[in-house]
Amino acid sequence: MNGIFNQSIWLVPLYALIGATLAIPWSPGIIRRTGPRPSGYINILMTLVALAHSILALRETWQQPVQYLSFPWLEAANLHISFDLEISTVNLGALVLITSLNLLAQVYAVGYMEMDWGWARFYCMLALFEAGMCALVLCNSLFFSYVVLEILTLGTYLLIGLWFNQSLVVTGARDAFLTKRVGDLILLMGVVALLPLAGTWNYTELAEWASTTTIDPTVATLLCLALIAGPLGKCAQFPLHLWLDEAMEGPMPATILRNTVIVSTGAWVLIKLQPVLALSPFASSFMVGIGATTAIGAGLIAIAQIDIKRALSYSVSAYMGLVFIAVGTQQDITALKLLFTYALAMSLLVMSIGGIVLNTITQDLTNYGGLWSRRPISGICYLVGAASLVAFPPLGCFWTLTELADRLWQTHPWLVGVILVVNALTAFSLTREFCLIFAGKIKQMTVRSPEGLWSVVLPMTVGMGLALHAPILLNQWGLLPQLSDLNLTIAGALTATTLVGAGAASLIYLSDSIVKPIQLKPKAVQDFFAYDLYTEKFYRVTIIYVVGAVSQVVYWCDRYLVDGVINFFGLATIFSGESLRYNTSGQTQFYFLSILLGVFLFVGIICSPWFFNYL
Repeated sequence: MNGIFNQSIWLVPLYALIGATLAIPWSPGIIRRTGPRPSGYINILMTLVALAHSILALRETWQQPVQYLSFPWLEAANLHISFDLEISTVNLGALVLITSLNLLAQVYAVGYMEMDWGWARFYCMLALFEAGMCALVLCNSLFFSYVVLEILTLGTYLLIGLWFNQSLVVTGARDAFLTKRVGDLILLMGVVALLPLAGTWNYTELAEWASTTTIDPTVATLLCLALIAGPLGKCAQFPLHLWLDEAMEGPMPATILRNTVIVSTGAWVLIKLQPVLALSPFASSFMVGIGATTAIGAGLIAIAQIDIKRALSYSVSAYMGLVFIAVGTQQDITALKLLFTYALAMSLLVMSIGGIVLNTITQDLTNYGGLWSRRPISGICYLVGAASLVAFPPLGCFWTLTELADRLWQTHPWLVGVILVVNALTAFSLTREFCLIFAGKIKQMTVRSPEGLWSVVLPMTVGMGLALHAPILLNQWGLLPQLSDLNLTIAGALTATTLVGAGAASLIYLSDSIVKPIQLKPKAVQDFFAYDLYTEKFYRVTIIYVVGAVSQVVYWCDRYLVDGVINFFGLATIFSGESLRYNTSGQTQFYFLSILLGVFLFVGIICSPWFFNYL
């Protein structure tokens, strides 16, 4: 069925760009009489239009065959590049999720950024985020997916660096951009190398090519590893994970998108490339290994953080690690469902924490306490978000984690252990944060910390409603297993690890008899996790040291070899010119003598080989 809304779905990314364009006059202060607020309202209106268009298009496409649109872009010699779009229920569902979360983030920003001088610039960048993500989920071309990922990298850099007068913000924006560029550069190699092999960048055609090709295993492995490198950085996986932690220096409304759908863009590309990645068993094993390492490592790091934003960022990396495991084991549908339930839960956690940080003016967990009586709405929203993120029946991630573990039990039973450990660590970390913030005694920083403005509380409560209704939505879409098909052993084990993790954290952080902060013995173990497994220091003594040494060598060669040769010829020219100047006396005998000496010198040079041979 070709409806007007699904055939014009390409307009959805343009709505955000139109909003960003209309907001430009307020950004440099061309319009001052009204203040910058109209720029935000324009972008909110355009996002609302995009959401309505996406929902209507989804209704038209529901249970209909996949449709394709193609717009020619470049034709030169034998190179034909077109902007291909895929219109399917999954893609349009992703559009609805992106525009919904962006609408909540923009309304949330009305209160969070109320007195900020960069209001218009911030909303323009949020619009760039929205346009890029919407274009990515519709795109059916690897080439244009790479282009959109680069746009999102630029948007990440600009949003993190919004408050560019702070040194940590500048460092975080720079490191995030450079870290992603490492993965993007290798991804570009894979994108370029894939075209002469497959003859296309279209995802559908790539799947057909992968099902019939007989590519060399070594070439397939190198190609797949290159294609994985980009998403590795986008999803904040080891060893390219530090950028997400430093990105927390940016505004919290942008974090709602970055920690939910932005980090998922890499996984989306991997899912689209699944037929190609299946050509290399080593690449799939590599994804599983990286995902498992990141999930457990990030889960352990999260429980050792005292900065609330850092703790949440490592929980993001841990769940992206589980998504990598799902993609690496060819569970694409499960990975998509996990991304959906995770996005709703994490967005709710970020919104509930953001309002608290805004009023309390601190990110240090040790300065919090006793906020339950002052911020009950934030506390309830946090609990719902935490329960939705872990395997707590009957909320969202319980079903997706159970399905993932159930399917891994027959083929990769050790990965079930990884999921159980990550679930327990996440439950411990989230409960620890709840106890430190909302439980205990009121402290100096929390004496005056009421609920925020309506524009902060409203998106948070709407997000809570979405998180609570996630299982109902999955059931309506036929994506939940029947109770008779549910593996009760796996479900029970996951629920038990949730209770164990949450119970252990409650026992430790609600007990007055246990001295806090907790000090592990030996302290080196605690420092190992508190300092991110010393990853940053490892970078300094390896990559940064090598780059610095190479830079010094290049500088020395440039300073003393290249410049030395050029200076030598320059000095020789000056010396010869100065020498010849003394012969310009105006007397004929000196000119004749110079000519005669030149002739003798020329003849000597010509005859020198004959002379040496004679000797």
